[in-house]
Amino acid sequence: MGSKMPQETLAEQLLQLASKSGAEAAEVYQSRSLSRPVFFEANRLKQLESAQAEGTALRLWRAGRPGLAVAYGQVEAGVMVERALALSQLNEPELIELGSNSKPAYPDLGKAVPVEQLVEWGKQAITLIRDAYPEVLVSAEWDSDVETTRLVNSQGLDCHYTDTTLGCYISAEWVRGDDFLSVSDGQTQRGRLNPEIIANHILQRLDWVGENVSPPTGRVPILFTSKAADMLWSTVQAALNGKRVIEKASPWAERLMQPVVSAALTLAQDPVAGPFSCPFDDEGTPTQPLVFIQNGILQHFYGDRTIGRQLGTGTTGNGFRPGLGSYPTPGLFNLLIQPGNKSLLDLIAALDDGLIVDQMLGGGGSISGDFSINVDLGYRVKNGQVVGRVKDTMVAGNVYTALKQVVALGSDADWNGSCYTPSLIVEGLSTTGRN
Repeated sequence: MGSKMPQETLAEQLLQLASKSGAEAAEVYQSRSLSRPVFFEANRLKQLESAQAEGTALRLWRAGRPGLAVAYGQVEAGVMVERALALSQLNEPELIELGSNSKPAYPDLGKAVPVEQLVEWGKQAITLIRDAYPEVLVSAEWDSDVETTRLVNSQGLDCHYTDTTLGCYISAEWVRGDDFLSVSDGQTQRGRLNPEIIANHILQRLDWVGENVSPPTGRVPILFTSKAADMLWSTVQAALNGKRVIEKASPWAERLMQPVVSAALTLAQDPVAGPFSCPFDDEGTPTQPLVFIQNGILQHFYGDRTIGRQLGTGTTGNGFRPGLGSYPTPGLFNLLIQPGNKSLLDLIAALDDGLIVDQMLGGGGSISGDFSINVDLGYRVKNGQVVGRVKDTMVAGNVYTALKQVVALGSDADWNGSCYTPSLIVEGLSTTGRN
C-alpha cells in the first residue's frame, strides 16, 4: 500500500484504496498552482521568480466516522489512506453529504501572459508615477498565477477547471523632510492588467497630499474609498454566514425580509463576475447567483451542504475550504456591492467638512461590528475640496450602524480582494485626532 502512484491517476487510486480498506465514502480534492511573480524595488526591476505547488486532500468515512489526510507534492497513496483511517477512529459518526452523478466540463478561466509583458507593465506604471513625482521610490509586484482545482468522490462526482489570474501591487514611498508617506494600490484581473489605471490611482493620492492639516473631530461624514470600504464588508460577510445564523451569533439571524442596512445598498454574488468567478465550490456544488441584500432588505444567507440542511434552505454552493487541511465551511467567493452613479470627485464635492479614509491600520471584521481604526492615509475635505493630509487620526463606530447611514455610493467600484465595492459616504462616525 505504500507505493507511489502516478499523479495523473492519484485521485482514482485513493478512492479505490479507501473503498478496499472499508471506507463507505471518500472524496479527493486536488490543487495545483504555478506563479511567476516579477518584483521591482526602488524604481528598478529586482528579480523574477517561479513558484509551483501541488497538494492533495483525502477525506473518507468508515462507519460514518470522518478522517482527513493531506499531502503535498509526490504522494504515497497508501500512506494517505492509512492516515485518514487512523484519524477517523478519533471522530464521532456524522451524516455523509457528498455530491454525485456530475462530470461537467467547465471551461478554463483567464489566460496567462508572458513574464516579459509583466515586466513591461511594471516599467510603464513606474514611469508614469515618477514622471510626475521623480522623488518618489516605487516598489511593485506583478504576477501571473495559474491554479487548477479538481474534486472527485466515490459518488461519481468529477469536476475540475483551471483559473489564470493576473495581479499587481504598487507602493510609492515619499519622504518629505521628517514626514514619511506610503501610498499603495493593487489590481486583480483576468487576461490583462492596466498600468495606467493603477498609476493614476497612486498619482491622485499623491496630488491630494499637500500640507499636513488638522483632522476634523467629533461626528463627521466619512468617505471610505473603494480600497478602504472593504473593512465594512468583512463584517457583513460574517453576518450573512449561515453558520453564524445557526449559532445565533449573527445580529441578522431573525431579520430575513426585513431592512438591515440603508436602502441604497444591494449586495450579491455572481459566479461569472470578475477575476474571482468560480464555477463550483469545494463540495462540487455549482455556484449560483444570489442577492443577499436588495435595497437594504435582507434576502438570503449563504451556506454549505451541512449548514443548508440545518437551515432548511439547501446549499447555496458556498462550501469552501479555508485551507487544504480544512473541511468545507460556508464562505464567499465574491461579493459585489452595486455601485452608485457619482464619481469619486463628485462624492468629495458633496462634503462640506469631512474625512477621506484611503488606508488604515487595524479594522473591523468581528461579528459584533465594532471597529476602531487608525487612519494610515487620510485627507481632510472642506467645502468640497481636499485641503491636505491628516495624521494621528482615529475613526470609531459600529459597522451595522454605519451601513444604515450610507448617504452616497460612488461609480468607481473596483475589486478589493474578492470584494467588488465602490467608494461610499457614511454619516456621523466618531473621529478623534491630534492637532
